[in-house]
Amino acid sequence: MSERRTITIDPVTRLEGHAKVDIVLDEHGEVERAWLQVPEFRGFEKFCEGRPAEDMPQLTSRICGVCPTAHHMAATKALDSLFQVEPPAAAKIIRELVYCAFLVEDHALHIYFLGGPDFVVGPSAPKAERNILGVIAKVGIEVGRKVIEMRRKLRGVIALAGGKAIHPVLGLPGGVARSIQPNEREQIHQVATEAVDFARFTLDTFDDLVLRNSEYVYLIRSAMFTHRTYYMGLVDDSNRLNFYDGSVRIVSPEGGEFGRFRAEQYRDYIAERVEPGTYMKFCFLKPVGWLGFREGADSGIYCVAPLARLNAAESMATPLANEAHEKYLATLGWPVHHALANHWARAVELLYAAERMKELADAPELTDPHVRNLPTAVPREGFGIVEAPRGTLIHHYQSDEKGIIRKVNLIVATQNNAARIAMSVEKAAKGLIARNHVPEGVLNQVEMAIRAYDPCFGCATHALTGSMPLLIRVRDSRGGIVTGIGRDADGRVHQV
Repeated sequence: MSERRTITIDPVTRLEGHAKVDIVLDEHGEVERAWLQVPEFRGFEKFCEGRPAEDMPQLTSRICGVCPTAHHMAATKALDSLFQVEPPAAAKIIRELVYCAFLVEDHALHIYFLGGPDFVVGPSAPKAERNILGVIAKVGIEVGRKVIEMRRKLRGVIALAGGKAIHPVLGLPGGVARSIQPNEREQIHQVATEAVDFARFTLDTFDDLVLRNSEYVYLIRSAMFTHRTYYMGLVDDSNRLNFYDGSVRIVSPEGGEFGRFRAEQYRDYIAERVEPGTYMKFCFLKPVGWLGFREGADSGIYCVAPLARLNAAESMATPLANEAHEKYLATLGWPVHHALANHWARAVELLYAAERMKELADAPELTDPHVRNLPTAVPREGFGIVEAPRGTLIHHYQSDEKGIIRKVNLIVATQNNAARIAMSVEKAAKGLIARNHVPEGVLNQVEMAIRAYDPCFGCATHALTGSMPLLIRVRDSRGGIVTGIGRDADGRVHQV
């Protein structure tokens, strides 16, 4: 019989933000407990207070350098709501077109650079190979060039319409900052056409490298990467996926519709809580309640992101993506509960976003010069919601009558997924580690349970209340806690 010990994965790699995993092994070398910790701390909700509401699309886009367009668009829609103004048709089309270009570019980033290496070069491959260079070595330099070139062209479209590729300056309350000129339509249409071809190539590549590998399919469908939870995603009136507009649909672990709400109703369905050991907020379904880290219909834990969106939607709104969606469901069933299936769902969504981008590039209203309705109402409260690449994103602002922000609440995708990710970490660790047998490739598979959700931990830690909570522990050479000291959010210091 051996001694208890702790294995730490620090940092968790190929994601945005900072996180670590502690895995505690008991005297028999079995996993007793494993949990995800997010040690970084942000304060965006607090230091947005006192700023003019019009600053919010620019301020919040600085939360994350990977998904700035998502925050920019949610903030812009929240300003429409705050100032009670409806954008003209051309503005809505331009916004959604830019957003679809962003979704294709961001999903490609995850598929090829972040999550993809686990499948392309293998989950147990040497860590030096589990990256984009390893992917290129496996699939060829031409594929690498295709990916980089496609992302460059998509960012060009975002910069064309939005002023900048990384932090757009597009959105205004009631519209957008500039119209699309007739001579720019052809450039956008050409990129959209190439994006559709690229998305089809990506799905074919996923089919060749993952779905035809029986070991990978077994891993995807294995119990250690499976949770039966609720699912949430934005849909149109026909329950088809939509990234930019619609209502949020919630389905149960069995697939039945549990609820449906607009942005301004989110507080009726979503509640937030904190847990010790991490600065990430945890969201759960308020009508169901919090029972801890448990799955099932009696637990309020739910999931967002591609897997959840394809569970919440009954079909896709574009023909090629709908065919891909039907193949996905025919293989995995419905609803899909396998966390690693997020990667396949992400490739299906990439095709939908590209097709939708092409549809919008052909819309007659795209080049209409009327792109803004000026607000005249007194601002009070506003709500904005979009589907970020990583899942449902909600912005909620309260202001005074002059439009100065008084309170901000941001519910980001990774907070929605936080409880499910925590469960995924522990379940994967318990399923993979046995009797002190912990090869490096096994630890990477624990990380895969996190990467499946494509989390953004920089987005997930926003609240700032009094003093920053802090916990310091001193351990001996065997990992045992000798002493410790902590500070609560109210500033009180205590011994641990």
